[in-house]
Amino acid sequence: MGAEVVVEGLTKSFGRQTIWRDVTLTLPPGEVSVMLGPSGTGKSVFLKSMIGLLKPDRGRCVVNGVDIVSCSEHKLYEIRKLFGVLFQDGALFGSMNLYDNIAFPLREHTKKSETEIKRIVLEKMDMVGLAGADKKLPGEISGGMRKRAGLARALVLDPEIILCDEPDSGLDPVRTAYISQLLLDLNAQIDATILIVTHNINLARTVPDNVGMLYRRELVMFGPREVLLTSDEPAVRQFLNGSRFGPIGMSEEKDTATLAAEQQLADAGHHDGSTDDVYGVVPQLQPTPGLPDRRGVRRRKDRVMSILHSLPPAAQEGIIESLTPDEQQHYGVRPHMFATAPIGRRPSPQPRDRIEGDLGVANLPQTTWRPPEPGQGGGV
Repeated sequence: MGAEVVVEGLTKSFGRQTIWRDVTLTLPPGEVSVMLGPSGTGKSVFLKSMIGLLKPDRGRCVVNGVDIVSCSEHKLYEIRKLFGVLFQDGALFGSMNLYDNIAFPLREHTKKSETEIKRIVLEKMDMVGLAGADKKLPGEISGGMRKRAGLARALVLDPEIILCDEPDSGLDPVRTAYISQLLLDLNAQIDATILIVTHNINLARTVPDNVGMLYRRELVMFGPREVLLTSDEPAVRQFLNGSRFGPIGMSEEKDTATLAAEQQLADAGHHDGSTDDVYGVVPQLQPTPGLPDRRGVRRRKDRVMSILHSLPPAAQEGIIESLTPDEQQHYGVRPHMFATAPIGRRPSPQPRDRIEGDLGVANLPQTTWRPPEPGQGGGV
């Protein structure tokens, strides 16, 4: 099973510019999580801080009991071996063929024989669909193949944690769909903890178990996917729908005059640039037939059901409706049970083997923007 990552109060600045502050979240072991956020909100900085490439100003990031923020260089070197990282552009060595690129971590960090290295490299290449491409140079292959080669390299040390920095960047929708399925299939096969940074809303809605969002130097929220996908927070709805109308602007934050002008456009029925309203929970991708079931799914259900009573009503409904009838009976829940229960007397789901959990929601500055009424052309 993948390792748990506990982040507490992490803050990072460059000079006087605060990138994000007091970020607190837990990546559950063996589950797939996604981090969303507008460009420039420090998502890549967050990944680099998690593996010690950048040192946060304060806070903790604990992996297997080791705080990588305060540990020694020797300990950090060892902990990094638990991570596999897929960088935005693949970060392949242009002068090496794919085989040598993927073999590099094994030659750098282990004493394995070339025979053993060859077995591992070819196995990982086959796992990501690159069998037979070992002699090609990075400049001779497509962007999608470079992504998969970078992913194969991230897998050769059998990591417990995989970090993916925009695995879909530069890829067309079809290749993005293949990458999404590949990441989920890998989780089914190796049960690693996975964190994906992305702007791709379809990936964020269908792949992860948990979703978070960075905005205005805060972690807006992080928790079960159903919470963010049914959120009424204006910044979250605007981002998910890809709309121009809302608190997020080209410079991330809009002034009052811009918000008022956009509200007038929305009231007049001007289109906001979005396509469809993506509010709500959609079915999650499943592993390719023939692969094992994801072990993280059962652990997640137990964990989420233990905190179900503390989640927003719309998220509760989405979670309950995703359960099979047998699972609903097992957990002692039924559709609409929380919506109809008196406030303050909503029952806790069964069984009562409680797992403590918490959903962090940032207190964002209030905005004067409001979503347009249905039929007014706002698209949210």
